Amino acid sequence: MDRELYGREAALHETGLVARLSGLTERATSRVPFEHGDDPPVTVFTGGRGTGKTALLKEVRNRYKGFTPLALLDCAHVEPPADHGPGWTPVTGALAELAVQLSPKVLGARPVRFPRLSLGLVAVASLGWSQEDDERARRDLQRLGPLLATVDATRGAATNWVGKVLAKLAATFAEATVPLAGLLAEATVETVLEEVFGRLQRTSESWYGTYRNAGGRGKAGLQQLAIDFEQGGRRRREAEDFLVGALTEDLLHPYVGMRRGSRIGRPLLLLDNAHEPLGRQLVEPILRARADGRRDRVVVLASSRVHEHEGLRHATRARLPETAHRAPCPRDARVGSGILAVELTPLSPAQTRSVFDRHDPAGRTPAELARAVHRLTGGRPLGVALLGRAAGEAPAAVRAALTPGRLLDLTVELREDSPPVPLAPTLLAELLPVNRPGPYAVLAAAHDEESARMLAHARLQGESLDGDVALRVRDRLRAENWTAPAPESRHFVADPLLRALLLHRLRFEDDDHPRYAAWRAVHETLRRHYGPAPGPYRLHHDLALGRTEPAVTRLRTTFAEPDVLGWLGALRFIGSAPYPRERGRSGPDPRRAIALGQGPADDLPPELSAEAGEVVELHLSIRRLLHAVWLLTDPLALPDDEVADRLAHELRRLSGRHLSGSGSLWDAATHWPRDIRAWRELSLPPGREDGV
Repeated sequence: MDRELYGREAALHETGLVARLSGLTERATSRVPFEHGDDPPVTVFTGGRGTGKTALLKEVRNRYKGFTPLALLDCAHVEPPADHGPGWTPVTGALAELAVQLSPKVLGARPVRFPRLSLGLVAVASLGWSQEDDERARRDLQRLGPLLATVDATRGAATNWVGKVLAKLAATFAEATVPLAGLLAEATVETVLEEVFGRLQRTSESWYGTYRNAGGRGKAGLQQLAIDFEQGGRRRREAEDFLVGALTEDLLHPYVGMRRGSRIGRPLLLLDNAHEPLGRQLVEPILRARADGRRDRVVVLASSRVHEHEGLRHATRARLPETAHRAPCPRDARVGSGILAVELTPLSPAQTRSVFDRHDPAGRTPAELARAVHRLTGGRPLGVALLGRAAGEAPAAVRAALTPGRLLDLTVELREDSPPVPLAPTLLAELLPVNRPGPYAVLAAAHDEESARMLAHARLQGESLDGDVALRVRDRLRAENWTAPAPESRHFVADPLLRALLLHRLRFEDDDHPRYAAWRAVHETLRRHYGPAPGPYRLHHDLALGRTEPAVTRLRTTFAEPDVLGWLGALRFIGSAPYPRERGRSGPDPRRAIALGQGPADDLPPELSAEAGEVVELHLSIRRLLHAVWLLTDPLALPDDEVADRLAHELRRLSGRHLSGSGSLWDAATHWPRDIRAWRELSLPPGREDGV
């Protein structure tokens, strides 16, 4: 079944990027003119975890499989076979797997055969074989059976050729004083040519005559290939590059000569996680050959989690929507200019709404829930998809009161044959696949590198004996392509969704309600770190611990100072503290009643008991204002028009009380509710377009 790939139409519609590169619409319904003629670029889809790269490649496979030769390989998960010989490397293993996937018959055309690649892999498989251990040789040869079956299914799938190869090897060992890689390769190749290859296919051996030192002689080239492979280092890389060329040469052969008119659509090579070393080892030989003028007809679609990967430094860059109708990729003398790097853009609010409508067609969840989820996830497709699914599967009794925070508490059914799984840890494991997420959850409460290192020293001393835990976490987040925190963000973990998931783990993982010991210990540690003075950072953590009066008192006592923008900035930052939620709590958010002035007015600090009514009123006004900011800017809560109106009301009243900064307070009363309704961060100065 086709997946719902919202926002990916530019790649998949009938005249989209994939169709123009392959020359074929999905399901082979019609031909499409080739945008790049006989020289298509290597197209690399870029984006962090959860942005839909793998889903897009899998959907290309689903739509084109059976209509053009196609293979999908995850470059991060090529598993070595048990007890393999030295002729197996990630590259040779990947090439064999790709050839087997590319070989099945497709609509209106014969299967693709891989004689050149088969000979090369047979030659290097002989490395490490000895006369005393013919069982290893037998296992290595049998692993090549599926690849040789692409040349001749009846012969390659049988095993009698293995015994004949072993017999030839035994004779070779007896005749040679020293078992050299080249001699073993020659004996193996000769037997395979005789036993598996047909008369016409044997000419494919001559292709190796172009290998170094071969002088046009195919067998000499195969011998040299095996010798180079055995040497390792640069020579092995050259041999592996030549084997990649063997794959593309075999793929090219059915498209040239008298048979070329029988095929529509170019072969598709889909490489997931191509930022891994294996990805570069497969892609770069193709790019170099193309830069030298070779035309191979292969459409390479790859994915890279690292947007600024070294291999992409000379690529042409584009965002996915820009490629819907045209995707130019100008070339120059640099090999990397043959890459088109296409950034997968986040889903739009409308596309997020479509996801929720699909899972909740009756509209039983709050109207603003989809938009709030978009704010939390930034439109990251995986987050939107799982949260939307959870909303649709939520029990009827809780649907009307769902918020993004309550969605994180739910379970979600990923497979019909498996029980539902907890949403928050499942999503976290997908976005940050680490063995121990606990340290990341602790450090998500920090604001910068300094506070993270302090927190790691205080709370995570037993986590690592090898270097600074905070710096190791920082480097891992960078390696995973999570955005580095901007100076003004004041968060060690910059991405709102990842930070929310980690803080959710910090609060609820230990199941120690109502103590929440881990949460309290971390925020108490940070609170002490910022000293005894009631500065914004200390008060931020007071709020995270549920203590609001120190922040209200500090904002009241500093209200009359002339730096009103600084006061508004402190209010905004203190109110950005994570709310100490209770899992599964029903009813309205407790902050709402206080923001609307519906809470008790007699629970004042003792020092206010003797103060005049004006001071008490100022304290209550700021209390209402702080709770309004805390609720309205919480990414795990829903917007509230009544609270936004009250926010404006309180700011206007405060504007009339301030002697010198009334203008900034009045502007905040005007612009902050607009920011909230436009799903923007509270701007500072109020009304500033970039929201800083």
